[in-house]
Amino acid sequence: MKFSVWLFACALAILLCAGLNGCEPQAQGQLEEEKEPHFIEGKRAVNSFDFSGAIDEFEKAVEANPRNASAHFELGWLYEEKQQDPAAAIYHYQQFLKLRPNADTAEAVKQRIMNCKQDLAKAVLPLPTTPGVQRDLEQLIQENKQLQAQVDQWRAYFNAQQTNHVNQASGSSARGISMQQSKGQSLATNPVQISEPGRFHANVTRTYVVQAHDTLASISRRYNVRMDALTSANPGVDAKKLRVGQALNIP
Repeated sequence: MKFSVWLFACALAILLCAGLNGCEPQAQGQLEEEKEPHFIEGKRAVNSFDFSGAIDEFEKAVEANPRNASAHFELGWLYEEKQQDPAAAIYHYQQFLKLRPNADTAEAVKQRIMNCKQDLAKAVLPLPTTPGVQRDLEQLIQENKQLQAQVDQWRAYFNAQQTNHVNQASGSSARGISMQQSKGQSLATNPVQISEPGRFHANVTRTYVVQAHDTLASISRRYNVRMDALTSANPGVDAKKLRVGQALNIP
C-alpha cells in the first residue's frame, strides 16, 4: 500500500514538473501558434494569392513570438517557392527544425533545405560540363583546325596558280607577237590553259605546265613519250633550265 502511494506521488510530481516547465503536447502548441492573429491573416493572404502580404503577416507573427514554428515553416515555403529566395527559406526551415526536431514533416523539410542549397550553388558556381559535351567541344575544335588548314592550302594553291597564269600570259603574249611578226600566225593557234598541278587541256596540241622539280625525263615518263620526240616538239627549250609555269608541247 505504501509503495502504491509512493508511486502515485512520483507520477504526480513528474506531471507537475512538466507543467511548470511549460511542457505540452506538440499538437496543442501548434494549435496555439496558428491562433495568433498575424498567422491567421497570413493564411488568409495565402488563400487570396497575396504572397507578399502573407510574408509580411508571418514575419510579424515571428516578431511577436520567435518560437512560432508554424510561422517559420510558412515563411520557409513562401520564400522558396514564391519569392525564389533560397537563403531566407533555409533560415526559416532551420528555425522550424530547431523548434520541432521530431515533427512528422522534419524529413521533408530537410529535403527542402537541400534543394535550396543546390539552388544557391547553381547561382554562385557555373554548371559543370558533362563528359559528352566536353568531347563534342573538343571534336568541333579539331574539325575547325582541319578546315582552317585546308582553307590555307587552297589559298596558297590559288595564289600560286594566279602567279603562274600571269607569268604565262606575259610569255604567251611575247611569243604570239613574235610569231605574228614572223609567220603571221594567230595567238589562238596553240593556247595554254592552267589547271591543277600536273594536268593539261588540249585544244590543238597537248600542253603541260611545268611544275616545281619537273624535268624533261620525268615529263616524258609521265606521258610515255620518248625524250627525242618531246625535245623535237619543244625546240629552243633548254632541258637544264626548265622554269616553273613554262608551257611544253606533249606530242
